[in-house]
Amino acid sequence: MPANLSPAYKKAEQEFRAARDEPERLICLKEMLSTIPKHKGTEHLQADIKSRIKQISAELAGPKKGGNRSGPVYSVRKEGAAQIALLGPPNSGKSSLHAKLTGSRAEIGPYPHTTHEPMPGMLQFQDVNFQLIDLPPLSADYMESWFIDALQPADAALLVLDIADPECTEHVEVILDRLNEKKVALLEQWLPPGHELQGEDDDEPDPFRIYLPTLLVANKFDLDPDPAVLQALKELLGVQFPSLVTSTDSGVGLEQIGALLFDELKIVRVYTKTPGKPPQKDRPFTVRRGSTVLDVARLVHKDLAGSLKYARAWGNEVYDGQQVGPEHLLVDTDVVELHMR
Repeated sequence: MPANLSPAYKKAEQEFRAARDEPERLICLKEMLSTIPKHKGTEHLQADIKSRIKQISAELAGPKKGGNRSGPVYSVRKEGAAQIALLGPPNSGKSSLHAKLTGSRAEIGPYPHTTHEPMPGMLQFQDVNFQLIDLPPLSADYMESWFIDALQPADAALLVLDIADPECTEHVEVILDRLNEKKVALLEQWLPPGHELQGEDDDEPDPFRIYLPTLLVANKFDLDPDPAVLQALKELLGVQFPSLVTSTDSGVGLEQIGALLFDELKIVRVYTKTPGKPPQKDRPFTVRRGSTVLDVARLVHKDLAGSLKYARAWGNEVYDGQQVGPEHLLVDTDVVELHMR
């Protein structure tokens, strides 16, 4: 039976995917449950939503008095232009790469599983920051029980491999299989913002399946500097992820990562100003291509959207100070001056 999901439900689901932390996700889940059509075609989806509400509610409530203490919630609140999860097998150099890119104090060692919990850090590209989350390695033998929860806020992934490891292809196959079992898909195509991904059954898409556009990072390139090895690796794996080679020792490829994330995620920087004053050029608001003035107003303050009347805009596709409506599409480096009712 078709699910026939309502516009109100789809809006709540979109907000769930964009939520920055567990309290926000809980609010969205409750809205999804209240707006989903109640019939046989949505019974499984209703059960999944109720289960997720119960899980998050329990995590937020913390351990019961006198009961067994549960671990912390292993989900890092999203900050910056986007959150990027670092995935990889043991000893791929993932934590070294994270430390080089962000200046973090990630534990690094010549032995597997030196990363035990999510480690956030900021990668700066021009005037934009990307939040990189170093996660424990994935292997056939072990995956942390909370690993999938940590991926929930992520916008994309860096799949970090040791290009000189003769078992590299086997590691990737294990990672892809383990993630797929947990309803996580690493995407080769970086889809346009707003593109709706469907599950196997288009009538009942799974809101809890995680889709992560992925950049393949062939690390330790200094150990095997043959430029043909990356393409050979991709052909052996049968994948076409966007890719580059890196070395934390020589620095090869490190400066390209920020630019690739900026381009592939279609980041748009928007600067704001108040009437009669210059724009604030030090900290832009960041949205995705296809976003509007209204989207920026929500970022400035969630209550502004309802009172926004119009904006004045400066940029490449408007004349200076042009009056635009809330649905005006923004382009990179636009300046907007918001006017309320």
